[in-house]
Amino acid sequence: MNAIVRFVASFWLISFLGACAPTVQESGEITGSAHLGRDYLLTGDGMRLPVRAWPAEGALRAVLIAVHGFNDYSYSYNLPAQWWQGQGITTIAYDQRGFGEAPNVGIWPGEELLIRDLAEMVGAVRNEYPGAPLYLIGESMGGAVVINALSHDGFPEVDGVILSAPAVWGWQAMNPFYQLILWTAAHSIPAVTLTGEGTGIQASDNIEILRALSADPLFIKETRIDAIYGLVNLMDDAYDRARDLTDVPLLLLYGAHDQLVPKEPVAKIAAELPPRADIVYYENGWHMLMRDLQGPMVWRDISDWILARDIPSGKRIAELPAD
Repeated sequence: MNAIVRFVASFWLISFLGACAPTVQESGEITGSAHLGRDYLLTGDGMRLPVRAWPAEGALRAVLIAVHGFNDYSYSYNLPAQWWQGQGITTIAYDQRGFGEAPNVGIWPGEELLIRDLAEMVGAVRNEYPGAPLYLIGESMGGAVVINALSHDGFPEVDGVILSAPAVWGWQAMNPFYQLILWTAAHSIPAVTLTGEGTGIQASDNIEILRALSADPLFIKETRIDAIYGLVNLMDDAYDRARDLTDVPLLLLYGAHDQLVPKEPVAKIAAELPPRADIVYYENGWHMLMRDLQGPMVWRDISDWILARDIPSGKRIAELPAD
């Protein structure tokens, strides 16, 4: 009897979980090439993604495609991008599917679509700015998207990559109990939302910026569980694929006070980067390095690295220090 009860319970649980699979956005039919408009990217499957651009002042020296973090959107690059304008760098940021003003806000877009959209953005920007050095910058989740994209065959070539506090703590960084909780929740109550209230986690020492984000209606504050599940899968892939970043100049940035991305997985991928990669460690840096109080130092490091492979702050190190 007990065996029968266990079999029925197991069958019911499997059926229940299967009926509540995580929701992931689906691609539309590919009908043509991507097109970059003044304030949007029209993807090959007809998705219109909002774009913000900060054109270089004076002679164009480089173009930077900026990929935002989880629950954030393109405006997150407003402060550094305004400064980079004066350095001759054009910054182009876009709202990834499911974020900001893009369609289907809050619904996880899936790694494949995130990578394809970035590849189409690179191609469209190349057409718009032929001959200009083209760089990618990814903050947090954006860094994970960039890492995974670069490891895909056929991804367009770029002249360099900046990873700011890349989100690389996937399943390998969770204990089995938390893994089980997240997997079960994503397959049973995927649409339930969570907030970061009560966690005590602080993303930056710039309290004014944190208050602005709290009041910003485009910054997602209640996150679906299946979106968190998708993010963990994305981060897990980035953790494994970072070692493949051998063919492109790379700048890795990390702050000592980062409370969102643990140092251990970042240190691990940093140790596997090729010797020519540059690692910069900010003793007073938090997770939102470019929006911290010392943000201008980070902005300058990024622009000087792009233009001259220089790190004026002097924060370049050989490897991340141990705790």
